[in-house]
Amino acid sequence: MQAGAETLHGKRVAYRRAGSGPTIVLIHGITNSGRSWEPAMRLLARDFDVIAPDLPGHGDSDRQRGDHSLGGHACVLRDLLHVLEVERATVVGHSLGGGIAMQFSYQFPEMVERLVLVGSGGLGREVSPLIRGAALPLAEQVLPLLTARPLIEAGAAVAALLGRVGLKPGADLAEISRGVASLGDAERRAAFVRTVRSVISPLGQRVTASDRLYLAEATPVLIVWGDRDPIIPVEHGLAAHAELPHSRLEVFEGAGHFPQLDDPVRFAELIERFVETTEPAVHDAATVRERLLAGAAAS
Repeated sequence: MQAGAETLHGKRVAYRRAGSGPTIVLIHGITNSGRSWEPAMRLLARDFDVIAPDLPGHGDSDRQRGDHSLGGHACVLRDLLHVLEVERATVVGHSLGGGIAMQFSYQFPEMVERLVLVGSGGLGREVSPLIRGAALPLAEQVLPLLTARPLIEAGAAVAALLGRVGLKPGADLAEISRGVASLGDAERRAAFVRTVRSVISPLGQRVTASDRLYLAEATPVLIVWGDRDPIIPVEHGLAAHAELPHSRLEVFEGAGHFPQLDDPVRFAELIERFVETTEPAVHDAATVRERLLAGAAAS
């Protein structure tokens, strides 16, 4: 697996890349990084060119100044793919990354062959209080206390102790703990708060793709969710599937917010089968215009 980085607009954007073949882009969730895809990525790389970027302000990528919206992240992703000479791809987004993937497909439909949404944001209002808390007015003052090194080290010690006695924390606990630990860095913390506030209020998600899902009718869509997701409820995936009758839905029983980590073998096989059994979407200005006009007439 190759670790690389490109400089875009004066800022470092890191990524992981492996394999060859049709391109699959994996977009991670908030406070995570491209490494959250690694188990499934190794399997997918046997047949595909797989790219997992670190979003701005996450992992090894610098924080972009200014725009932390879904559209801002989508533009950075487009620029990275242009530099990497990728014209079209199957785009997979997890959590916040699902919202970015949908925004990317809306802004740059010509670059999207298929869309995969994994425990995705942007499909309903409900979201964990853990995330809503970052939208509160004093989050910038509270987060440094919660991510102080003694607390992080104590949490790591507890996890290590549980491991010695055979109790393995699940993927949700491990990834969320790793994400919280990353917020000890001031730049990561600022990116987290500003990104959260661009899509979430203290009452829940305030950005929705439901009024534009019809634009994906000509794009193969796969929706993946864990039925025990504590961050974004599985009902959001069920509702999106109902809105997109042509979509496929796969619910991982017993999985939480990271089904790609709870069962990476099943996840990779699912993506591979989805790509092999669907034709890539082809979008041009005329077809996009027709869908927009049809949507306006139906509203």
